Amino acid sequence: MLTSRPFLLLVALPLVLALLLGAVIFGGQAMSDSNVDEDIQRALAQTLDTSGEIELAKLQKVQYGYTICGLYRTDASDHGYASFMYDTQSDDVILDINSRRYKSRCSLSVACQ
Repeated sequence: MLTSRPFLLLVALPLVLALLLGAVIFGGQAMSDSNVDEDIQRALAQTLDTSGEIELAKLQKVQYGYTICGLYRTDASDHGYASFMYDTQSDDVILDINSRRYKSRCSLSVACQ
């Protein structure tokens, strides 16, 4: 039964193709998510004009993953963490927590909705 041609064509082949397609889709998603931290660190370093190490913390995806809010700290910082907003579409970093864009996407009231 397991080696019969109808079983292979009707059950085994579609199952293998579905598993392969799932691995390609979810594997590609995992690979693209792993590069986001590096993109954020690069954009922050460019905005802050620093070449030192930047540590990220408390990252949160908002607006269906198009915006990432979180905290960062440079190795030369004495004050601890500071807030930022990163737009994944334009690679733009917002450091001003009083700006309209930051408040509309990363403020606590937006997270509670």
